[in-house]
Amino acid sequence: MLLRQLEHILRASGAIADENVFIVVGSQAILASVQDPPAELLASMQAHLYPRDAPEKADLITGSIGEFSLFYETFGYHADGVSPETAIIPTSWKERLVALKNENTGGVTGLCLSPVDIAISKLIAGREKDLEYVRSLLRHGIVKSDSVLGLLHELSPQHSALVASRLRRIAES
Repeated sequence: MLLRQLEHILRASGAIADENVFIVVGSQAILASVQDPPAELLASMQAHLYPRDAPEKADLITGSIGEFSLFYETFGYHADGVSPETAIIPTSWKERLVALKNENTGGVTGLCLSPVDIAISKLIAGREKDLEYVRSLLRHGIVKSDSVLGLLHELSPQHSALVASRLRRIAES
């Protein structure tokens, strides 16, 4: 996904949900933090987001511009309306949100997870594609292992151990 595509999704989501602020939690949140991200970080053609002040409207987004919608068939990318519980992230995540708002978002703001929070959520999810994404973040210096490890105290002991173990495995591979 390209920045202009995420901006389009934000505009469309704002019109659909009649909301102006969205939390972007998926891998494409990277577009707010990194200018010209490596191609492997842009492979996903879906944005995961929810209206900050009305997360219950997320289903409207999925139903209107989600996978298999006319929007998706027309543009080749889509939005998945998710819940605030979708991404497991450190408790201080709101302090690191990166705002995406410009003339292309039509007055809508996307508050995007920071790279370190994206990495932690992907390490917890643990699918191979998630681990590859984190490998790329580390390889390109977008996220440092120490930054991830420095936030483990904000996770449950179970999630903290899982992140540390998967991060170690990635570093060794």
